[in-house]
Amino acid sequence: MSELLDNDLVLVAVIFLARVIDVALGTIRTILVFRGHKYLAAVTGFFEILVWVVAVSQVIQNLDSWYLAVAYAVGFAAGTIVGIFLEGKLAIGTELIRAVSKDGSIGLAKKLRHQGYEVIEIIGSEGDAPVEVLLVVEKRRRVPALLRSIDAADPDAYYTISDVKEMASEYRGVKKLKPAIQRGLKRK
Repeated sequence: MSELLDNDLVLVAVIFLARVIDVALGTIRTILVFRGHKYLAAVTGFFEILVWVVAVSQVIQNLDSWYLAVAYAVGFAAGTIVGIFLEGKLAIGTELIRAVSKDGSIGLAKKLRHQGYEVIEIIGSEGDAPVEVLLVVEKRRRVPALLRSIDAADPDAYYTISDVKEMASEYRGVKKLKPAIQRGLKRK
């Protein structure tokens, strides 16, 4: 392996790829921490740092080769993009979608329920005009389909989306509180 790393072109590629991998893992780890997946984040962090040590050690051992530092920096930038792309594809987590329909005759809540979404409907007003306010908690990977359904049923509806870090009850078959936490809550 050390003979292979004596080739400057190979070393540039190794440093670049290692940096892409470690930064992508770091991006995913950060999002996992934010979403409350601490054990998965810890495992991801282990591999992130392992790869980082390989990359940085090669740069430090060869400080006279400026192009290795450039490969390291370019790998960092590319890793950020790759990490964000991968996290989007993994679509880990749950989102709260708040949709507002100004046309109550459309029956947006009923249409979404018919498609299998669990919808909380609140009747509100915008000035003197009545509006239908919908709350839907959905897995991130299903959110694009939900938004297409909202747009198809009511092109004038608007919505906001928020991350849901933790839920205190079972929703769509996903327990968001860990069993130990749930047992602790029941004892109080």
